[in-house]
Amino acid sequence: MLSRVFVPLFVWGAIASSLIGCVVNPVTGKSQISLMSPEQEVATGAKNYVPAQQSQGGQYVVDPGLTTYVQQVGKKLAAVSDRPDLPYEFVVLNNDVPNAWAMPGGKLAINRGLLVYLEDEAQLAAVMGHEIVHAAARHGAQQQTQSVLMGAGVLIAGVAIAEKKPEYGALGMGALAVGSQAWQAKYGRDHELESDAVGMKYMIKAGYDPQAAVELQEIFVKLSEGRNAGFIEGLFASHPPSQERVNKNRALAAKHPGGVRNKAAFQRAMAQVNKDKKAYENYQKAQKLAGEKKYIDAMTYVEQSIAQQPKENLFWEMKGQLLLQQDKTNEAVTALNRAVDANPKYFKPYIFRGIAYNQLGKQDMAEKDLLTSTRYLPTQIAAYYLGEVNMAKGNRSQAAQYYQQAAQGGGEIGEAAKGKLGKLQ
Repeated sequence: MLSRVFVPLFVWGAIASSLIGCVVNPVTGKSQISLMSPEQEVATGAKNYVPAQQSQGGQYVVDPGLTTYVQQVGKKLAAVSDRPDLPYEFVVLNNDVPNAWAMPGGKLAINRGLLVYLEDEAQLAAVMGHEIVHAAARHGAQQQTQSVLMGAGVLIAGVAIAEKKPEYGALGMGALAVGSQAWQAKYGRDHELESDAVGMKYMIKAGYDPQAAVELQEIFVKLSEGRNAGFIEGLFASHPPSQERVNKNRALAAKHPGGVRNKAAFQRAMAQVNKDKKAYENYQKAQKLAGEKKYIDAMTYVEQSIAQQPKENLFWEMKGQLLLQQDKTNEAVTALNRAVDANPKYFKPYIFRGIAYNQLGKQDMAEKDLLTSTRYLPTQIAAYYLGEVNMAKGNRSQAAQYYQQAAQGGGEIGEAAKGKLGKLQ
């Protein structure tokens, strides 16, 4: 959440002298004030990169070759950027929402849900080039500096999950926000136009057809006019499209005709995702039905998804959640085992398996899973159930600490945690 902090005028001089430095923008060559040094940028990106991935679906693991392919394209563009020495990293996130983002220090991500709208490697390069500029031009650091100077404070990195049933909460955890949101939220018009133009320059230097950047913006404008909810929630929230961007891209592309498209290579890399399209569509239907508490109908769709692609951890995880909702705890554990096996580095199935183990009276196994989940991403619901586990084990002091953490998250789980604390006191 955003908290607004108002700073008296008489302290601005002290802030300016103690915090603000003057740095040269590596892309534009212009001097600008910044609260963050280049070294701090790299450290910030490294610290928040994994939590940001976790909060947005984790990495896509069904076909590791797709991530390898995206990394190859990203590295090709990063090598010709204005900051080629940044420790760039590129991942594909297992998220249906069309989005891509960049953190300070060159930490980038693109969602599976955006890749399905692209037609060739040049369009992928347009997305990645644009995001690389955000990192190379220090847009995240500029945004943070402007927010502080304008009294907007900083984004608190944390997760609060609250549903009517604290026992299971989180069927709607797809929109969790941690870390990356601080750097991707609502770039200004100047940053977007700069990233478009310089990103196209990187494309040209890497040998790609810049016309792909025109097509990309045309797709975005058309979808935004159609009020596509997924895009509004994802890409458009941080990268608003406009006809102005289309026109400027078209004018620049006209000066540099030609370049590769690599459509066949892109389609080969996307073959598994495209093959599994129906499975993900059924998964989205299952999510919608689950949100409406139509758990039996949701199970029908998620079973179809699993039959179509049994390697997808999200499908097994949702099956486990649905079984928990129906009090089929042992069956839920079996499904969640499959989710963990499919992607052992994703926090979410550990939470639900920990809840299931707690219900089965297996407190040691529950504690192990819940602690594992917090190592990947601390959450309110894990803190609450760690309190429950420690209460069952007679560790009242430790339970109180976990309940206190959960209470700070607010919502119904926060109220439940406060109730537990009241009884302890």
